[in-house]
Amino acid sequence: MLDQLSCKRIDSTKPRHQGITYIIDKFQGFDKENFSIMSPMIDIVKIYGAYPLLIPEEQLIDRIKFYHENNVLVSTGSTLTEYAITENVFEQFVKETAALGFDIIEIGENNIQVNAEQKKKISRIIGSHGLEHHWKIGKKDPRRQLTTELAINKINEALNITKDKVILEANLGYSVGIYDEKGNIKWNVLSAITSNVPFDNIIFEAPLEVQQAALIAEFGERVNLAEIKIENVASIESLRRGFLSKASFSISTAKKVADGGPATKFIYFIIQNKSPIEQSELIHLSNLARRTVQASIDDLKEQGLIYETNSLDDIRRKVYHLAKDGSV
Repeated sequence: MLDQLSCKRIDSTKPRHQGITYIIDKFQGFDKENFSIMSPMIDIVKIYGAYPLLIPEEQLIDRIKFYHENNVLVSTGSTLTEYAITENVFEQFVKETAALGFDIIEIGENNIQVNAEQKKKISRIIGSHGLEHHWKIGKKDPRRQLTTELAINKINEALNITKDKVILEANLGYSVGIYDEKGNIKWNVLSAITSNVPFDNIIFEAPLEVQQAALIAEFGERVNLAEIKIENVASIESLRRGFLSKASFSISTAKKVADGGPATKFIYFIIQNKSPIEQSELIHLSNLARRTVQASIDDLKEQGLIYETNSLDDIRRKVYHLAKDGSV
């Protein structure tokens, strides 16, 4: 239908390394025929919480087999993994998880603390059984949130071990991680994180539709999204392919007007028109002193209007992008 208007995603075939859609299974009823239709749009399903302990193993094995038949990977939830670590049965848990057919183990630090050496040991144990793993960063309790700096440090610590992707905790989507008490994105926090960590190394939990739409509008079709309900998969895929606009969800993204002095506003104007752009080119085009340009960049990053990445040609050089630009 309307073939001339339909466009394939860049990562149209699985296994995808970007543009991952990671749904949750709370043993809700679903139509298997409809799931088979939707399965090309789904990369991973997480069997939520301690639910795998609540049904007979035969039924769990059948459920995992069904997902595999539809080319969908299956993950545990971090709650179950933390429980196994707390009860000192982690190795047994990994062995049994592999035997049941799981592909991925999700690990968090919601109620436990795991240092770098312990994380390396956990990673080795999981790898020895042929499984992958995702570290989840953050706390579920709104009263126990990590500072942005600590979250960035934990993300980088995990990436140094796994070399893959980490998940940013969102719980129900309110007052946790990058979301405020209304479920809106805290753009300054998101910008600070993605200035230090490439967004394609992050799987963003986004339980609310407006969050899903905003993150796709911000980073483009390649953004990785988790904690997705199955009924939202089609709308997410429509957004990834550009069939639905940001206006459909009344998204309020990063503010468009920079605060600050004339130099900051001028640098922002240049980045708006030249993004992505290196600092040396900003200095050349603005004819401002290096320290003035750097101060303006720091101000704009703090406001959540731009973010910073390393140059692909030379990691010593920094490249600046407009926060609404999803091209990197």
